[in-house]
Amino acid sequence: VNDSAAHRELARTAARESLVLLKNDNRQLPLRKDLKTIAVIGPNADSLEVLLGNYHGVPSKWTTPLEGIRRKVSPATKVLYALGTTLTGEPLLPVPANALSHDGGKPGLLAEYFDNKDLQGTPAATRVDEQINFDWFTNAPVPQLPLDNFSARWTGQLTAPASGTYELGIRADDAARLYLDDRLFLDGWRDGSAKTVKKPLAMEAGRAYKIRVEFYDRYAAATAKLLWGPPGLAGSLYEDAIAKAKESDVVVMALGLAPSVEGEEMDVKLEGFRGGDRTELNLPKVQEDLLRAVHATGKPVVLLLFSGGGISVNWADANVPAIVQAWYPGEEGGAGIADVLFGDYNPSGKLPVTFYKSASQLPAFDDYRMQGKTYRYFTGDPLYPFGHGLSYTKFEYGKLEVKKRVKAGAYVRVSAEVRNTGASAGDEVVQLYLTDVAASVPVPLRSLRGVQRVSLRPGEARRVTFTLAPRDLTLIDDGGKRILEPGEFNVTIGGKQPGFKGNADAATTGTVSGSFMVTGSKTEIP
Repeated sequence: VNDSAAHRELARTAARESLVLLKNDNRQLPLRKDLKTIAVIGPNADSLEVLLGNYHGVPSKWTTPLEGIRRKVSPATKVLYALGTTLTGEPLLPVPANALSHDGGKPGLLAEYFDNKDLQGTPAATRVDEQINFDWFTNAPVPQLPLDNFSARWTGQLTAPASGTYELGIRADDAARLYLDDRLFLDGWRDGSAKTVKKPLAMEAGRAYKIRVEFYDRYAAATAKLLWGPPGLAGSLYEDAIAKAKESDVVVMALGLAPSVEGEEMDVKLEGFRGGDRTELNLPKVQEDLLRAVHATGKPVVLLLFSGGGISVNWADANVPAIVQAWYPGEEGGAGIADVLFGDYNPSGKLPVTFYKSASQLPAFDDYRMQGKTYRYFTGDPLYPFGHGLSYTKFEYGKLEVKKRVKAGAYVRVSAEVRNTGASAGDEVVQLYLTDVAASVPVPLRSLRGVQRVSLRPGEARRVTFTLAPRDLTLIDDGGKRILEPGEFNVTIGGKQPGFKGNADAATTGTVSGSFMVTGSKTEIP
């Protein structure tokens, strides 16, 4: 059994348990389901790509954030949607069906599919496609084709609704090219991951331009898209978003990154990126500008962030009341997000990475030392620390129990009581951090040595116990040996790392700390 209802429910559970509530000033969240109007704005609001991430399977159905919100609210609530901007500001969208025709005006383009990558022989299948806007992933477009090494050709006419300079583009994984009036206009005819080739074209309203788009897939994922950017597209998307924000009671903004710009061996030539790597940690500028403009309308804003890594949302942290990190949340990500936004699930996720304020806080990438990297060695002031995550309820910690002196090589039992002191039930992800206070060589500032998720009703308390193995207390000496040294160790149990201020401190949870001494002689641990 695969892709069953039970599996989709599991995907929904995984999505909502992974969401991290980064900020929630004045209890902006959860939202009421009976709001009069909600605006959902942003390039990641209705995207399948941003749900699935990199190296994924393909579900038979999925739920985007927009769809999840539509299903969650009351029947009387109006949900408005606006793209606002493309992911990086490039004014390219799929060419709509009403601009494409064949055989003197019939809707769509004539499509021919070949069972080889060279467009050779008799087509294995022919049909009319309304648009060229396909993400086949690892599937074949039609049953008659193999999963890899196939090709396609679309022919017909392209008609512009208004005169002006259009940005015309093709996006393909692996390859595509576009002929305009029988002349090669765009050439992306080479193997590789998804890439976009584009060029401006002055078009006359009502004129039917003869087009031919050719495509092949050699291996793995397959994508084929015919794109354009009509004159003034960026401005019209922006204006539509602002207008819908002004109509709403609350704005949910779905921003961040996506696998099309964040990934391996990619052809991304944008500010802040080098291929699929990132040279900056900020939101793309067009998204930041849109966020500021929507915020300036005075409407309450909830920011949904999508990415595979941390994003430096410093302005949002200072100005937006509620921020949720959604990652790439899977096929039922939109349902899980809606569960959290509207209070049907109390968020409990914790950050598995540090969110830095900027890339300048990090050493150069080719510096292979650990100093200054990750929560274990970073001494600066992060935007949100590793382990950070808020809740709609509040957890308090106390009654730490640990032996004051333990013999080298013995197991160490550490426990603490966690109590839900808020008004709603919730999960808490309890974390244990350990610090070797008097090591003979440089060691981490702290290391995560245990994690447990517990569910607590309002007022309920539970003792959470961890057992530290001898290896958990070791260091690597200058000779490369794993050594357990006698001396003092500090231990903290809580729902966060201790010692941070402002929004970097998770106010809805706590910590409790203590120490113990390891006695005996230095011991090598295998």
